[in-house]
Amino acid sequence: MSFEEAIKDLDSGIIVDIEVIPGSSLISVPSGYNEWRKRIEVKITKNAHQGKANEQLIECFARLFGISNSDIRLSSGITSRKKSLLIKGISYQQAVSIFAPYFKK
Repeated sequence: MSFEEAIKDLDSGIIVDIEVIPGSSLISVPSGYNEWRKRIEVKITKNAHQGKANEQLIECFARLFGISNSDIRLSSGITSRKKSLLIKGISYQQAVSIFAPYFKK
């Protein structure tokens, strides 16, 4: 199974299914792939308190894709570790090529 299963193509962008580990000692976006849940794993340093972890998550993905924070929003999982991000202006192929170096074996 491949990380590509966590990416869904839309007309206006993509949906990326992720699993967040808040309160980590390091930021790691992405940090792995959960084959069972079909989600890209992400480690962030902020704890899930008053939306700080979600803010850091969006900032990290914006940096990774080279886009504005406003082009990313949580489409599901606001209070869960399992989240889906809607990322506008990025194609499925662009996302795969950005993530691919992190998942080479």
